[in-house]
Amino acid sequence: MNRITAGRRHPLARYAVLLLALGLLGFTYTLAAPTSERADAAIASGKADDVAEGKKLFEQSCSSCHGLNAEGVEDRGPGLVGVGAASVDFQVSSGRMPLSNPGAQAPRKQPAPWVNDDTVRQLAAYIQSLGGGPTIPTAEQVDASKGDKAKGGELFRANCIQCHNFTGEGGALTQGKYAPPLYPASEKQIYEAMITGPQAMPVFNDSIITPEQKRDMIAYIVGVREQKDPGGADLGRIGPVTEGLVAWIVGLSLLSLAAIWITAKRRQAQ
Repeated sequence: MNRITAGRRHPLARYAVLLLALGLLGFTYTLAAPTSERADAAIASGKADDVAEGKKLFEQSCSSCHGLNAEGVEDRGPGLVGVGAASVDFQVSSGRMPLSNPGAQAPRKQPAPWVNDDTVRQLAAYIQSLGGGPTIPTAEQVDASKGDKAKGGELFRANCIQCHNFTGEGGALTQGKYAPPLYPASEKQIYEAMITGPQAMPVFNDSIITPEQKRDMIAYIVGVREQKDPGGADLGRIGPVTEGLVAWIVGLSLLSLAAIWITAKRRQAQ
């Protein structure tokens, strides 16, 4: 008993108890919570073997630029650990990746021949398993019919028109970059762009714009995309620039023709 009492009074005893408590807490959490790799992979894929198949696809088509372990390769491609399944789905389904000609920005293009719903899901599951990140949105989250166009328009004008224009036509940025038009993008790709921030776009996570608000914005974009132009030519829908240019060119042309006609009339009168 004296030995036990003496041990309790030892100056290091309190630290030993603290370390033991922390160890037990960590062990309990490990048993109670699923590993992030398995949990995120399950969300991203839906099939047990998607991660393994995705790794094969990654090694064949992506590792030359992003590294065998997705750690990135200097002057070729960034690391992909932690970017999430949503980023993979956006980049690959829109044809931006794999990138054939590196430049200031990866353009939207026809996806690679090997790209389909299954391969994109498998590749996304593998990247998700490496370090988590934003997952692919559900069908309900991107259902434009459940969104509020009016609220979405307010949010879009407050956060997006500086780069994408009022109607989502896109526009030029600095250093050779640009905000792409939103018309070719699917509802899912629009949502994924907001939560991953591709290229020069900022990230709008759920603490900035909630999932419901994102759906409202998608509803607005889809509504504008389907909107007709009963007044005539849309002139690119990029605002007063093209409208002023057309008015200037047409106006000057009419004035020039009028001046030529008046001059010709005077010559004939003489």
